[in-house]
Amino acid sequence: MANTILDFEKPIAELENKIAEFEKLGTSHSMDVDQEMSVLKTKIEETKRMIYERLTPWQRVQLARHPDRPYMLDYLGRIFTDFLEFHGDRRYSEDPAIVGGFAKLDGRPVAVLGTQKGRNIKENVFRNFGCPHPEGYRKALRIMKLADKAKIPIISLMDTPGAFPGIASEERHIGEAIAVNLREMFELPVPYIAAVIGEGGSGGALGIGVGNRILILENAYYSVITPEGCAAILWKDRAFSAKAAESLRLTAKDLLELGIADEIVKEPLGGAHKDFDAAADFLKKALKKNLADFDKMSPKQIKEDRYQKFRKMGVFTE
Repeated sequence: MANTILDFEKPIAELENKIAEFEKLGTSHSMDVDQEMSVLKTKIEETKRMIYERLTPWQRVQLARHPDRPYMLDYLGRIFTDFLEFHGDRRYSEDPAIVGGFAKLDGRPVAVLGTQKGRNIKENVFRNFGCPHPEGYRKALRIMKLADKAKIPIISLMDTPGAFPGIASEERHIGEAIAVNLREMFELPVPYIAAVIGEGGSGGALGIGVGNRILILENAYYSVITPEGCAAILWKDRAFSAKAAESLRLTAKDLLELGIADEIVKEPLGGAHKDFDAAADFLKKALKKNLADFDKMSPKQIKEDRYQKFRKMGVFTE
């Protein structure tokens, strides 16, 4: 169960607290409170649907960042089996912010990689808050090339605020590492399915996100910049983050309409953090369905499919 309550979820939390009070009252005083409980439960379901079906872009960003939301490793253990993790980029070091290796998806061999955040301060320091260094992207590329040799599909799960922008990253050429990945991903002759499971932060996500299909969870977002960063640049004040989130067109629905995302993956009512197993089941079905589209394609057709997908993105006027 989620422990963190967002501002817009407070009406639901208040009703749930009332139910807990009635349960305690009924138990301690041997009272029949079934009718009151039934009314409150109905009210909760109505309130949930009213709130979650009308979420603003900023509220979806908050859900995408929810500290109780399932991360890459949570999905990995529920969707895949026989995972064999790879470490290091064979050039500099290991980067725990990106996890990757080989696994099986209902018996089918696949390469799987993604960004991983931490649940507490210790884990977040270890995972660098889900912000990869250059060696993380080079490790990801190493796994992609091994998947190419093995002729197996690649699946990436993206959940990062962005690549790490510190001095250490610049010294080891973070821009070059991401750029090389972009180039090499277009040349891969194996199917590549990318899924945004939380935050899709700019080049940090794109560095492992050039897929034949881009899936996005219902309450995830994918954007060239965070709403806070956009607000700080355009309005010189992060208080305008909600306005920036709306202007950036970063929600799953927006991305599907713009042709950037290919499919919205359903989440349990209230967000993926409400039910890890159900969220993983929805994602697993989407991954399997999209992988099946490439079963009869040649390597050349797979490459061309990916190239044409990205060529169609964007609208411009002269």
